Amino acid sequence: MKVENYAALEFPSRSANEGFARAAAACFAAQLDPTLEEINDIKTAVSEAVTNAIVHAYPDRLGKVALKLRLKEGGILEILVRDWGVGIADVEQARTPLFTTGSEERSGMGFTIMESFMDVVKVRSTPGKGTQVTMRKRISPRMGGR
Repeated sequence: MKVENYAALEFPSRSANEGFARAAAACFAAQLDPTLEEINDIKTAVSEAVTNAIVHAYPDRLGKVALKLRLKEGGILEILVRDWGVGIADVEQARTPLFTTGSEERSGMGFTIMESFMDVVKVRSTPGKGTQVTMRKRISPRMGGR
Protein backbone atom coordinates (compact mmCIF):
# COMPACT_ATOMS: atom_id res chain seq x y z
CA MET A 1 0.00 0.00 0.00
CA LYS A 2 1.47 3.32 -1.08
CA VAL A 3 2.00 5.99 1.59
CA GLU A 4 0.39 9.26 0.46
CA ASN A 5 1.37 11.42 3.45
CA TYR A 6 3.09 11.01 6.81
CA ALA A 7 4.17 12.75 10.00
CA ALA A 8 6.45 11.70 12.84
CA LEU A 9 6.72 13.03 16.38
CA GLU A 10 8.92 12.13 19.30
CA PHE A 11 8.42 13.21 22.90
CA PRO A 12 9.37 12.32 26.47
CA SER A 13 7.09 9.94 28.37
CA ARG A 14 5.44 12.69 30.40
CA SER A 15 1.70 12.36 30.98
CA ALA A 16 1.17 15.90 29.61
CA ASN A 17 2.27 14.66 26.18
CA GLU A 18 -0.64 12.20 25.90
CA GLY A 19 -2.99 15.08 25.04
CA PHE A 20 -0.49 16.46 22.53
CA ALA A 21 -0.22 13.08 20.75
CA ARG A 22 -4.00 12.71 20.74
CA ALA A 23 -4.51 16.18 19.22
CA ALA A 24 -1.71 15.67 16.66
CA ALA A 25 -3.28 12.40 15.46
CA ALA A 26 -6.69 14.05 15.16
CA CYS A 27 -5.24 16.98 13.19
CA PHE A 28 -3.38 14.64 10.83
CA ALA A 29 -6.51 12.50 10.33
CA ALA A 30 -8.57 15.60 9.49
CA GLN A 31 -7.26 15.54 5.89
CA LEU A 32 -9.43 12.43 5.37
CA ASP A 33 -12.57 14.38 6.34
CA PRO A 34 -13.59 11.87 9.03
CA THR A 35 -16.82 12.08 10.96
CA LEU A 36 -16.73 13.40 14.52
CA GLU A 37 -17.21 9.81 15.71
CA GLU A 38 -14.20 8.64 13.68
CA ILE A 39 -12.06 11.49 15.08
CA ASN A 40 -13.09 10.53 18.61
CA ASP A 41 -12.27 6.86 17.90
CA ILE A 42 -8.79 7.84 16.68
CA LYS A 43 -8.18 10.14 19.64
CA THR A 44 -9.26 7.47 22.12
CA ALA A 45 -7.09 4.74 20.55
CA VAL A 46 -4.03 7.03 20.42
CA SER A 47 -4.65 8.10 24.00
CA GLU A 48 -4.67 4.46 25.14
CA ALA A 49 -1.53 3.52 23.19
CA VAL A 50 0.44 6.56 24.35
CA THR A 51 -0.74 6.19 27.95
CA ASN A 52 0.39 2.53 27.88
CA ALA A 53 3.85 3.66 26.76
CA ILE A 54 4.03 6.38 29.42
CA VAL A 55 2.75 4.27 32.34
CA HIS A 56 4.02 0.78 31.57
CA ALA A 57 7.14 1.16 29.40
CA TYR A 58 8.88 3.55 31.76
CA PRO A 59 7.49 2.83 35.25
CA ASP A 60 10.36 4.49 37.13
CA ARG A 61 11.99 6.89 34.66
CA LEU A 62 11.35 9.19 31.72
CA GLY A 63 11.84 7.67 28.31
CA LYS A 64 11.13 8.37 24.65
CA VAL A 65 7.84 7.78 22.83
CA ALA A 66 7.47 8.03 19.04
CA LEU A 67 4.22 8.61 17.18
CA LYS A 68 4.18 7.97 13.44
CA LEU A 69 1.13 8.78 11.36
CA ARG A 70 0.71 7.55 7.80
CA LEU A 71 -2.03 8.08 5.27
CA LYS A 72 -2.11 5.15 2.89
CA GLU A 73 -4.05 4.84 -0.34
CA GLY A 74 -7.69 3.89 0.04
CA GLY A 75 -8.25 6.18 3.02
CA ILE A 76 -6.26 4.03 5.45
CA LEU A 77 -4.89 5.87 8.47
CA GLU A 78 -1.98 4.02 10.09
CA ILE A 79 -0.77 5.02 13.54
CA LEU A 80 2.39 3.64 15.15
CA VAL A 81 3.20 4.26 18.81
CA ARG A 82 6.65 3.07 19.85
CA ASP A 83 8.66 3.09 23.04
CA TRP A 84 12.07 1.78 24.05
CA GLY A 85 11.02 0.76 27.54
CA VAL A 86 10.71 -2.46 29.51
CA GLY A 87 8.72 -4.30 26.83
CA ILE A 88 5.94 -6.84 27.28
CA ALA A 89 6.91 -10.38 28.24
CA ASP A 90 3.59 -11.94 27.12
CA VAL A 91 1.73 -9.85 24.52
CA GLU A 92 -1.29 -12.19 24.42
CA GLN A 93 -1.69 -11.92 28.20
CA ALA A 94 -1.29 -8.13 28.01
CA ARG A 95 -4.10 -7.99 25.43
CA THR A 96 -6.46 -9.83 27.80
CA PRO A 97 -9.16 -7.52 29.23
CA LEU A 98 -8.49 -6.44 32.83
CA PHE A 99 -4.81 -7.53 32.79
CA THR A 100 -2.47 -4.75 33.94
CA THR A 101 1.07 -4.36 35.18
CA GLY A 102 0.16 -0.93 36.56
CA SER A 103 -1.31 0.08 39.89
CA GLU A 104 -4.79 -0.87 41.02
CA GLU A 105 -6.33 2.27 39.48
CA ARG A 106 -5.37 0.99 36.00
CA SER A 107 -8.29 -0.77 34.29
CA GLY A 108 -6.31 -3.15 32.09
CA MET A 109 -8.59 -2.29 29.15
CA GLY A 110 -6.13 -0.34 26.95
CA PHE A 111 -5.66 -2.90 24.17
CA THR A 112 -9.37 -3.86 24.28
CA ILE A 113 -10.31 -0.20 23.83
CA MET A 114 -7.83 0.22 20.94
CA GLU A 115 -9.25 -2.89 19.23
CA SER A 116 -12.83 -1.64 19.60
CA PHE A 117 -12.06 1.72 17.92
CA MET A 118 -9.60 0.68 15.20
CA ASP A 119 -9.86 -1.85 12.35
CA VAL A 120 -6.45 -3.44 13.03
CA VAL A 121 -4.24 -3.46 16.13
CA LYS A 122 -0.86 -5.20 16.05
CA VAL A 123 1.55 -5.35 18.97
CA ARG A 124 5.25 -6.22 18.71
CA SER A 125 7.36 -6.21 21.83
CA THR A 126 10.74 -7.38 23.06
CA PRO A 127 11.37 -7.44 26.82
CA GLY A 128 14.01 -4.88 27.70
CA LYS A 129 13.89 -3.25 24.25
CA GLY A 130 10.40 -1.78 23.94
CA THR A 131 7.04 -2.08 22.25
CA GLN A 132 5.45 -0.95 19.00
CA VAL A 133 1.69 -0.74 18.56
CA THR A 134 0.44 -0.40 14.98
CA MET A 135 -3.19 0.60 14.46
CA ARG A 136 -5.12 1.08 11.23
CA LYS A 137 -8.49 2.58 10.49
CA ARG A 138 -10.12 3.08 7.11
CA ILE A 139 -11.94 6.39 6.76
CA SER A 140 -14.65 6.04 4.13
CA PRO A 141 -15.34 8.93 1.79
CA ARG A 142 -18.56 10.65 2.73
CA MET A 143 -21.54 11.00 0.40
CA GLY A 144 -21.20 14.11 -1.69
CA GLY A 145 -17.44 13.80 -2.00
CA ARG A 146 -14.70 15.67 -0.25
